[in-house]
Amino acid sequence: MSVSTLLAMAGGLGLFLYGMKVMSEGIEKAAGAKLRGILEFFTTNRFTGMLVGIIFTAIIQSSSACTVMVVSFVNSGLMNLYQAAGVILGANIGTTVTSQLVSFNLSEIAPVFLLGGVIAVMFVKNDLVKKIGEVILGFGVLFMGLSGMSGAMAGLREDPAIVSLFSSLTNPFFAVLLGTVFTAIIQSSSVTVSIILLMANQGLLGLPICMFIILGCNIGACATAMIASFSGKKDAKRAAMIHLLFNVFGTALFFVVFLFALDPIVEALTALSGGNPGRCVANAHTLIKILQVILLFPFSGVLVRLTYFFVPGEDEKIGYRDSFQLKYIGDKVVFNPATAVVGVINEIERMASLASENLNRSMNALITLDEEDIAEVYAVEKNINFLNHAITNYLVKINQTTLPIEDLKSIGALFHVVNDIERIGDHAENIADCARRRIENGAGFSKTAQAELGEMLDMVNKIVQYSVDMFVTGNEEHMQDIVDLEDAIDQKERELQQLHVDRLTHNECTPEAGMLFSDIISGLERVSDHATNIAFAILHGNDENGGEEKSGKNS
Repeated sequence: MSVSTLLAMAGGLGLFLYGMKVMSEGIEKAAGAKLRGILEFFTTNRFTGMLVGIIFTAIIQSSSACTVMVVSFVNSGLMNLYQAAGVILGANIGTTVTSQLVSFNLSEIAPVFLLGGVIAVMFVKNDLVKKIGEVILGFGVLFMGLSGMSGAMAGLREDPAIVSLFSSLTNPFFAVLLGTVFTAIIQSSSVTVSIILLMANQGLLGLPICMFIILGCNIGACATAMIASFSGKKDAKRAAMIHLLFNVFGTALFFVVFLFALDPIVEALTALSGGNPGRCVANAHTLIKILQVILLFPFSGVLVRLTYFFVPGEDEKIGYRDSFQLKYIGDKVVFNPATAVVGVINEIERMASLASENLNRSMNALITLDEEDIAEVYAVEKNINFLNHAITNYLVKINQTTLPIEDLKSIGALFHVVNDIERIGDHAENIADCARRRIENGAGFSKTAQAELGEMLDMVNKIVQYSVDMFVTGNEEHMQDIVDLEDAIDQKERELQQLHVDRLTHNECTPEAGMLFSDIISGLERVSDHATNIAFAILHGNDENGGEEKSGKNS
């Protein structure tokens, strides 16, 4: 083999791999959020999950990307293992679309895709069109790479040493091992099968041995998800294990079948493919995957239960009140750009629960003067501050990755939401300070004043609940309720300030108690402002200003 041939093959492979990457990432950026929504909504049972897995993987052209996304969903608690099993099985069928496309040899029109993609990326300002242009560009680069590899391989047919080397590859076990190792290294079964397809077309590999290499590709394709799951929770590891077990069992089953009936199978596939070796490889890849899914789908529940044998035990539970720990994001969670923002929103919801609970704890301490409650408020506030810094740092980090366009637009709003929740926590701490001052000064609140504070707290609790729900779910059902509640809380604060002045005028309360009362109701009114900002953050996050707050109050 000459150096020029070797370089041509390496260059073609490089272009093919890069084209796959650009195309897959372009699709994820252009439609990742919508695909994620489909994945969440249509995976209520294993059968619909399988159909979604087929379609999803066929679109993004990567079973590895789909499986890693499923692993991250399981890791975040958005999908259980039984739902994941269906999607993973479907992904195994969807990944065969790439080899089918390659088998039709679209290299001649690849320059058209290249030109169209370059024009869209370089000269169009619309972000969505740019990302679609990346997909088209990746498609063109992929087939240019294939053309380069195919041309280089054509020359190999004239090299007796190379022909002899490939002709000597007859051991089925070695062929499976070769497919497994090569696919695990490049982390794409689509690429490996495409190379096998080209070699079959050039007569370098016989169809019988190609069947065994394809079986090895199935196992090697599991490497990406397995590696991604290492940093995740046990269920994430089990989701990756489902993928591995399915392919190991499916490979073992067809390995035995091929040992005893390979010749008639190859003859039938050749007839089905019109005598075209490349089409025969692509069809074999597709049919093997379809038959594996048909045979093993009824046993997907068994596969799930079997994963508990290989990954025993449970994770240490992280409650929403656990101090200085991240639950949904961070180094111990599987990172995937398509689900990164989902994890952030879950972590922010956890932070909001802490802040809301702390607000009520501080108000209770204000009345009961319970020292333990006051100390707990300060301790939880430190945890809220930790989450504020950790989430903010994570947002900075993921903002530099290839997030879906819709998620990228919401990053600015998420920064604002974290800040607003942290400010609610600060107001809870301020109220705890007021409780301390009550203890030190002996200031007392009348029953009337206590009742007024309780009424205002109930209103604030309701607006916080509605706002966090609107932010997390995107459900605008309580939008008008939030607007009306904020107006009512503003009015309530004015009324209570006037009643407080009246009590001072009639010597019905001490100046010390009056000042505390005024500070507290002002703080509660500001909490409602922050809650309103939280509710409307995502709506404004899609504007050019990236999350301008509704009320503009940052106190």
